[in-house]
Amino acid sequence: MTREGMTSRFGIVGGGAWGTALAQLLAADGAPVRLWAREAEVVTAINTEHRNPVFLPGAALSPSLAATDDLADLAACDALLIVVPVPYMRAVLAGLPPGEAPLILCSKGMEAESFAFPVDIAREVAPARPVAVLSGPTFAHEVAAGLPTAITLAATDPALGDALARALARPHFRPYASTDVIGAEIGGAVKNILAVACGIVDGAGLGLNARAALISRGFAEMTRFGLSRGAQAETLAGLAGLGDLVLTCTSSNSRNFSLGQGLGRGEDVRALMADRRTVAEGAFSAPVVAAAARADGIDMPITGAVARLVAGEIRASEAIQALLSRPLRREGR
Repeated sequence: MTREGMTSRFGIVGGGAWGTALAQLLAADGAPVRLWAREAEVVTAINTEHRNPVFLPGAALSPSLAATDDLADLAACDALLIVVPVPYMRAVLAGLPPGEAPLILCSKGMEAESFAFPVDIAREVAPARPVAVLSGPTFAHEVAAGLPTAITLAATDPALGDALARALARPHFRPYASTDVIGAEIGGAVKNILAVACGIVDGAGLGLNARAALISRGFAEMTRFGLSRGAQAETLAGLAGLGDLVLTCTSSNSRNFSLGQGLGRGEDVRALMADRRTVAEGAFSAPVVAAAARADGIDMPITGAVARLVAGEIRASEAIQALLSRPLRREGR
């Protein structure tokens, strides 16, 4: 360990846009970084051309970033950043080589049926490894380009969180340490769903007033759900909650927002999903979070509407009408 006494050898598990951007962030100064990817073409392109044309086209990658398709090659890493979609996380974690290096969980969502967050999955599958959560307002292409970014690094062990935050920090990448792991997880999961909803508003041409109202009411949903599960209000109002919500609900650079735009234009949800190489996490999270909210007795009408939309049960126009016709109520409820 050479970076101010902290972790120096990072491994990235997942070769999508976000995993590649994080790998480039950590390798930009010439530090050796190892990235595992499932796709053979991604591994070959990173190692021979120093780019990932499949998931992060246009980004030049450092020669010190090496890719592999064998998880055993990450055995010597001091910390692993886990950047695989939640539905596949359990299987990938089970394939990690033995070790006690910390896991930094960078994926957002809940596992179907178990209602488990990434941190729950990691603690179950790899109990010997300390865990932390990295979440906040980040577009992968901006991080890879070295543009200024602030993000939350949450770990229940404050010493671990502080150490990992210092190890990850770069002049243009500023992690804020927190102990509220569940708040960071919930903020990341729910904001993706709300980004789909905001994309629907945009695609349907309902205007900026409607989008601002949806962001505000969506944040109220996020807060209700989070507080019911022990999250801290400060976390939900911070980078991992409101900050990430604002970013993904206002730009077509968000996969979730762009999916919603298609739905708002009346396009078929199955065709939209089939046409995507990258995952719009909100489409997978919406049914799971909606079911968890129902089980907890938490009112989340926007989340429920998105869940029904991505399931093909209703059209965007029907979802919008249902939300607008809800009984009037006092703000704050």
